[in-house]
Amino acid sequence: MQQDEQPEYRPVVFRDRSAGYAFLTRSTATSDRTIEWDDGVTYPVVDVEISSESHPFYTGKARTVDSEGRIAAFERRFGEKG
Repeated sequence: MQQDEQPEYRPVVFRDRSAGYAFLTRSTATSDRTIEWDDGVTYPVVDVEISSESHPFYTGKARTVDSEGRIAAFERRFGEKG
């Protein structure tokens, strides 16, 4: 890419609507919507479906899959081939 074709890198707010969490960072993402941040400045806002505030891995609400039960069912159905 040539220098004059680089996207603009500017402050953007990412907002996780499900968790009610937003954070200000720099990005090349664009949006027509804006939000007034705590510092009184208006920034473009990008809504995301999931963030570290709502992702099960980060919140500690991750489910564990019973993989042993699935393996046993597979072996019962198809037998052990060795």
